[in-house]
Amino acid sequence: MHLYIDVSWLLDVQEAALSDEDMSVSDYSALVAAVARHKTKLPTLAAADPDAAWRAAALMHTIVRLEPLPHRNSLYAAFVAAQYMGQSGEGIDPPYGALSELVRKIRDTRVGVVAVADQLRSWKV
Repeated sequence: MHLYIDVSWLLDVQEAALSDEDMSVSDYSALVAAVARHKTKLPTLAAADPDAAWRAAALMHTIVRLEPLPHRNSLYAAFVAAQYMGQSGEGIDPPYGALSELVRKIRDTRVGVVAVADQLRSWKV
């Protein structure tokens, strides 16, 4: 099943993840980019039909790198990836602290979306 989300879905997830804070989006174009990126049909020459893990990774990677919120983008990106996988019928169960570590790798070492997808796949339940 391919779950295609839109900016409204991302805003709903933001509200659920960060409901204790009054936080408005500072860069809507970053959310639009995340939506467009996860919908691609040809992420690499070797893969013409990306799976849910690749789509979740594309969302996560884009949010971490483009930072659409004024702060807490790391938490938001992790929550978006977990929600996307769950709503795609492919829940994940990462070890304690693993999602935070994955976000740090995206931010600090610029790990790519393919590696992020591989990691998400390894956590599928």
